[in-house]
Amino acid sequence: MSPSYPSGRDVLRESVGGQRGRVALSALLGSGHQIGEALVPALIGIVIDRAVTRSDTGALVLWLGVLAVVYVGLALSFRFGARSGELAAVQAEHTLRVALVRRVLHPGGGAEEGRLPGALANIATEDARRVGALSMALMSGISALVGIATCAVVLLRTSVTLGLVVLLGTPVLLWLGHLLSKPLETRSEAEQERAAHASAVAADLVTGLRVLKGIGGESTAIARYRTTSDDSLRATLRAARAQAFQSGMVLALTGCLIAAVALVGGRLAAQGSITLGQLVSAVGLALFLLGPLEVLAWVNAELAQGRASAARIAEVLATAPAVTAGGSPLPRPVRGAVRLRALSHGGLHDLDLDIAPGELLGVVATDPADAADLLRCLSRQSDPDAGSVDLDGVPLRDLDPAEIRAAILVAEHDADLFEGTVHGNVTAAAGSRDPEPAMAAAGVAQVTGTLPDGADTAVSERGRSLSGGQRQRVALARALAADRPVLVVHEPTTAVDAVTEALIATGIREIRKGRTTVLLTTSPALLSATDRVLLIHAGRAVDTAPHDDLVRRHETYRTAVLA
Repeated sequence: MSPSYPSGRDVLRESVGGQRGRVALSALLGSGHQIGEALVPALIGIVIDRAVTRSDTGALVLWLGVLAVVYVGLALSFRFGARSGELAAVQAEHTLRVALVRRVLHPGGGAEEGRLPGALANIATEDARRVGALSMALMSGISALVGIATCAVVLLRTSVTLGLVVLLGTPVLLWLGHLLSKPLETRSEAEQERAAHASAVAADLVTGLRVLKGIGGESTAIARYRTTSDDSLRATLRAARAQAFQSGMVLALTGCLIAAVALVGGRLAAQGSITLGQLVSAVGLALFLLGPLEVLAWVNAELAQGRASAARIAEVLATAPAVTAGGSPLPRPVRGAVRLRALSHGGLHDLDLDIAPGELLGVVATDPADAADLLRCLSRQSDPDAGSVDLDGVPLRDLDPAEIRAAILVAEHDADLFEGTVHGNVTAAAGSRDPEPAMAAAGVAQVTGTLPDGADTAVSERGRSLSGGQRQRVALARALAADRPVLVVHEPTTAVDAVTEALIATGIREIRKGRTTVLLTTSPALLSATDRVLLIHAGRAVDTAPHDDLVRRHETYRTAVLA
């Protein structure tokens, strides 16, 4: 059975439906507020007819007391209704954000393909906020409709003609407002797309700022961002113009409806069909209508923007995983035997390899793209185009990606550090294990010795406060501390000096003794510490032998490793 994915409508339904209780409570209290607001002009008319025109002090005190009670009730209803509505909106936004983060971090991957991190961050923040705000908009819309209905009932009791003006005019106004919101929905979607792209480009440039300065590429980067920012600005202005046009037209139509109520009420009063108090009530109710009708115009705009944002959220949530979970269980205990059979993926062709449990294997790929393809298959970020990767005799494609992560850790060359401390980064995946052996094996002790607070020194976002060599050693220690049955490490010492590299090679061999380890590297120091090395050239396995033997046998190997 093929999986079902959410649509924008599903996202809207689940967002509001998940807060059904809070939305219902806030709508009930908001309706109480609107009923109170509608009753105020009616009560003022009663005060005029029954107390002021008759000079009845007792009636005046009585009806002013009733008016005061209504004011207190509508004020409390507004306060607690708005509070409940805001809670519903915030909770819905939080739920959506968690769902997006869970999808992006899903072991099957796929959500990040074709999307820059900044774009995903924008969807998880701004789009989630807009969709979450629909809970508040729904409450406000229901309350406004109740207020309009109350106004119509009061006017019908005063005059059938006045009531009909409201009852017939309001649906027409709502329909026109809906039509006017269509351009806003389209332009709001474009606005969010361009804003997300601008955020993504900005994040990308900030990440590579040090490299850009090093190669003198600041002017090109600035020009690139200026172009993207200008596109975003134009999309925002188009959306703003659409919203202004929609708001202005709805306001003008609302004014026409209010003027019609006031005009009909004035003619009826002149004919003696209604009293002075009823005329005051009719005019007051006509003015009151401006509030709920403006709310409905705002709700229309929120719905237009919310639908556009919901479609973007649904697009991420509906992204098919790059790899799917198989039905086979993970072997227990994991021995760490890895087998590649006729593996073809990207630039790799018919790769055969057997890695024994506990073996320390080196892999040299003369083309970095081949190393990247192999890493994707070993971590099951992608399934091979042909052939298979087996763990203890079970193909990885038959295992759940989450279980694979528990058995195989692939530490990529550009792995980022987390914001926190050096010690916190190393222990991120260590559980209750002592991180000290891993820190010693990776040479982190030399790093902490030069830092002001040692292992408790704060690390900035992505480890930018550390040097390249320091970041590599902390990242390697983090991978070693995880103590997975199979560890695959890609170029862990490119920014480390030769002496430290030799010490790290010895440390890796000692700490990983008895567990399967694969080093994808061209470092002679690391390769010398391995049991044997596999040479991959032009996407094919050329030879496998100890490092010294390959140096003697192959010019290609010498060029890749010793040049």
